[in-house]
Amino acid sequence: MGMSMQLVLPLPRLDALRSGAHRLSGLGDPALADACGVHIFFTTREGGVSEGAYGALNLGSHVGDDPACVQENRRILMEALGAAGMPLVVPNQVHGDALAVICDGDPAGIEAAQTAAAAGADGILVGVPDVAALLCFADCVPVVIVSPTGRFAVVHAGWRGVMAEAAPGALRELAALDGLEGDAVDPAGCNVYIGPHICPSCFQTGEDVAAGFAERFGTGCVPDARHVDLQAALAASLVRAGASPDRIASADACTRCQSERFFSYRASGGVCGRHGAIAFRKVG
Repeated sequence: MGMSMQLVLPLPRLDALRSGAHRLSGLGDPALADACGVHIFFTTREGGVSEGAYGALNLGSHVGDDPACVQENRRILMEALGAAGMPLVVPNQVHGDALAVICDGDPAGIEAAQTAAAAGADGILVGVPDVAALLCFADCVPVVIVSPTGRFAVVHAGWRGVMAEAAPGALRELAALDGLEGDAVDPAGCNVYIGPHICPSCFQTGEDVAAGFAERFGTGCVPDARHVDLQAALAASLVRAGASPDRIASADACTRCQSERFFSYRASGGVCGRHGAIAFRKVG
């Protein structure tokens, strides 16, 4: 169900947040949570129990870390965010544009969504309260889209995901779900949050990839023949899908430049943990 009265969300911003009890640091938007109950958080490496290349708050279960450490890191994260025990949906990310959708918050509905996510998805669309979606990253672009109704999507967009327009697709699906639930929402009223990811200077590609981006999203997202600005391409595609430029906020943090703070696949040579983008809506 949507909210009884549709809100005008506060303009998005990403503030540095810290949980002293758990030594967690990250980025979030407390004003959003105050307005509509949706909590968003982009994690850093800080605060978990993993060691070595996975140190310390690795949230990815597919990278070779001790599974018990990953589970403990996820538990620490949920407790730090005030969501201990809340059901968590974490997809098997496949660099595509498939969305898993949660429209039923009972145990069977959550299990069905978890099964769909495990089969392969790069976005989770959540239409119910008290269910959290977590996606994992180490250079790719995390995107969280929040509707004034309190429904939201969390999306993983590497360069293939940006080319596949995974985030604009999620924005359209979010608006469609709002409509199905009787809450007609203009996508321009949704907030978009772009988390830490690899910057244009660090993201060197083949000339064919850069040329494809220039053709699809305009030359403004291609600084030169071998580099791509994923955020510029992503923003262009979201605006084309109806998002308002004023409602797109960015962490402005490069994972490779700040690999001591974030996990970076390129900086580590391919062996590293994953930081996360998580969202959920609490009611009451």
